[in-house]
Amino acid sequence: MPASPVKIEAVETFLVDLPTIRPHHLAMTTMDGQTLMLVRMTMSDGTIGWGEGTTIGGLAYGSESPEGMKLVIDTYITPILLGCDPDRIGQAMATIGKAVQGNNFAKCAVETALWDALGKRTSLAVSELLGGRQHDRLPVAWTLASGDTARDIAEAEEMLARRRHNIFKLKIGRGDPHRNIAHVAAIKRALADRASIRVDVNQAWSGARASYLLAALLDAGVDLVEQPIAMSNVKGMARLCRESAIPIMADEALHGPESAFEFAREAAADVFAVKIAQSGGLFAAGEVAAIAQAAGIGLYGGTMLEGAIGTVASAHLFATFGRLEWGTELFGPLLLTEEILVQPLDYSEFSLAVPSGAGLGIALDEERLARFRRDRQERSFHVLPKLKTAS
Repeated sequence: MPASPVKIEAVETFLVDLPTIRPHHLAMTTMDGQTLMLVRMTMSDGTIGWGEGTTIGGLAYGSESPEGMKLVIDTYITPILLGCDPDRIGQAMATIGKAVQGNNFAKCAVETALWDALGKRTSLAVSELLGGRQHDRLPVAWTLASGDTARDIAEAEEMLARRRHNIFKLKIGRGDPHRNIAHVAAIKRALADRASIRVDVNQAWSGARASYLLAALLDAGVDLVEQPIAMSNVKGMARLCRESAIPIMADEALHGPESAFEFAREAAADVFAVKIAQSGGLFAAGEVAAIAQAAGIGLYGGTMLEGAIGTVASAHLFATFGRLEWGTELFGPLLLTEEILVQPLDYSEFSLAVPSGAGLGIALDEERLARFRRDRQERSFHVLPKLKTAS
């Protein structure tokens, strides 16, 4: 097969600082805003592909930051990309992988832009390029985060009435675990069988505490427990899976196919939270899902609270999964106060519609984006997460 006559002409990265509708609490930090690192890749035929790298709470959550992603792409990845064939995405990413170790989020942003551009050139949706979608809509969870039981119940009732979400997750890694579980139990009693209730501990518990508290979560009516203990404690996760009647989900522990294989081999998770950024791109995230399916492990479409680009890229991949038993958590754009798309995403009927147009199937409002670009603001809204000690 001859090389494509189309070349990559330019790769531009920039940071976009966006406010959120409310603080987003995790065990290790509180987010009061979100920074998107965006990639705009221009081809010699004029096609433009978009990619995104976003983290949860900056370096408090993981080893990459939006600022670091930009530096890696500008300094190390772009010179390689300019010599790559944009139609051979696997080959391009393999070349980058040999020269750049780690940096999964930065690699994912670049790969997403390549898929978007290829889809536009071929008039195919990314999900079709990835093997063909099996779902046009994906169930989407919502996080209840006020910490006030009455307010959280009211918010959940509103979401149910609007038919926007019927899956709810609560972060319970910070504070008194017994008080947190009582809070969760009260919400479940109020919503009963009308909604699924899940919890995320964000690695905050020890193995012994998790063993003790899982029974209380079962009594509270919880359907799923996400990453209750440290991501490095594979044997501890396996023990919890054996002990617990509630499915245990691996999240922060999954960093691509190698870690997924280890967790599958050790039977250390009942469910995998598949994240394209954490996996290192759509190729690698698809391999994580394939390992899970081969091992009989359930799938959940995870998020790094991306904006529209990362969310839609994830949705295209997740739409190709035959089984997505636990739905997705692709609510990132709903957490932002500003709309950056010309046509907003369709969140309705308890789900997200996967765009069907060429590439990612979205159009960005570049004028609006320019208002929030950090390099174009005299006084930028720079997201600095409040660091708090995990309980």
